[in-house]
Amino acid sequence: QEQLVESGGGSVQAGGSLRLSCVLSEYKVGFLQNCLGWFRQAPGKKREGVARINLDFGHTYYSDPVKGRFTISHDNTKKTLYLQMDSLKPGDTAMYYCAAARIGDCTGGPDDYTYWGQGTQVTVSS
Repeated sequence: QEQLVESGGGSVQAGGSLRLSCVLSEYKVGFLQNCLGWFRQAPGKKREGVARINLDFGHTYYSDPVKGRFTISHDNTKKTLYLQMDSLKPGDTAMYYCAAARIGDCTGGPDDYTYWGQGTQVTVSS
């Protein structure tokens, strides 16, 4: 059984919107991690952080390219992480992954995160 399961990816034209979801399906992932994040990886590029949320304090963090366009949120009753993506651009095209960890600094890179989903593809056409 996957620990994190993403959904909601797809193809959209520039300027459109998508909402990604990530269900934290296992106890230790759903309840014990304090940092949840969305990362993305485009072909030939390194995986990069897009948005993170600190569940202990409710703080959110965004990378500069997505600031003002993407919104990360978490529904604790549903154990689901969301990424609302608006005003999408072709440069947002990538595989998007959700991740979870118990760490002091949620803005860490991919290596700092312990649990990962399989990813969901987002393609934005011009």
